[in-house]
Amino acid sequence: MLHPDRVLMGPGPGNPYPEVIEAFGRPVIGHLDPDFICLLDETNERLRQVFQTSNPLTFPVSATGSAGMEATFVNVLGPDDVVVVGVNGVFGERMCDVASRCGADVIRVDAEWGAAIEPQALLDAHPSPKVIAVVHAETSTGVRNDIAPIGLGKGDALLLVDCVTSLGGIPLEIDRWGIDLAYSGTQKCLGVPPGLSPVTVSPAAISGFVDKPQSWYLDFSMIANYVTGGGTRAYHHTAPISMIYALHAGLGVVLEEGLSNVQARHQECGDRLQEGLVQRGFELFAQEGHRLPELTSALVPSNRLPAGVSEADVRRQLLSDYGIEIGGGLGPVAGQVWRIGCMGHTARQRNVTLLLGALDEILI
Repeated sequence: MLHPDRVLMGPGPGNPYPEVIEAFGRPVIGHLDPDFICLLDETNERLRQVFQTSNPLTFPVSATGSAGMEATFVNVLGPDDVVVVGVNGVFGERMCDVASRCGADVIRVDAEWGAAIEPQALLDAHPSPKVIAVVHAETSTGVRNDIAPIGLGKGDALLLVDCVTSLGGIPLEIDRWGIDLAYSGTQKCLGVPPGLSPVTVSPAAISGFVDKPQSWYLDFSMIANYVTGGGTRAYHHTAPISMIYALHAGLGVVLEEGLSNVQARHQECGDRLQEGLVQRGFELFAQEGHRLPELTSALVPSNRLPAGVSEADVRRQLLSDYGIEIGGGLGPVAGQVWRIGCMGHTARQRNVTLLLGALDEILI
């Protein structure tokens, strides 16, 4: 049985904006219909505003965020290309996996889970990599990695950044920070259900495209000629019409509220949630100064759990009795850490109040 009143506060999808739900009800038109093409172009322009970029090649890949990751890698990496990858969680690990499947020479720069990656360590890892890749907001740990210093010192390398959990929630300036390739997801701070991966690609990255990527579907060169002004629009695939409607609406909500105001709302909710958790005996897991407001990671205090009750039992009770869904830890912190999302439409003070109040009733 579906529960439309659930409050989704996990690391995955949050509750969509009401305007997004309404957009899904629009009549479906053809993917080559002039009205849809116009809406798609407008969606891409809205993405540029939220990404803070002027890159012509900015659009939603018709698949989820992991496809955005693969797409950005396969278009610029081939056999024996050197890529430096920052790893401090699940998605840095996944970057290494994807890059290795391209045949690239992968150089890892590791940091402990919960700690941020030192930008200089990435810059010092190799004298002339083709790509430096790092996750901006690591979903598995709640850690923000600094990006601007890497862009400042990258030299001729292309800077590739995972922005899945950061786009729309915290400051992200693609052009100003020197980011060449970035991908995100719709289901986090944009307040749209999962299904698309917004990407943006700089002219320098386009110049660095490999001749024939290992993927046909994700080959950006098939559309780059049109969007950069050197060709005509050509059919590539059948676009997911209703998902584009939804993304268009979600971006409209963000821009109407104001990007800085949306980011401030995320910060205020995150600050209050983290303060409330500490007051209840939780220890914040992410490194101080690098904690994400939109995704809080916290060590669960075993001394506050009722006798015979595990942290997973509490999460199940939150879901069944209060309609609140939060996420557990991954990898080495599974069973120890909670990952609590305040993203998109879910980033509201009332949701923070509801969760903290529920914890007061459950914990001892």
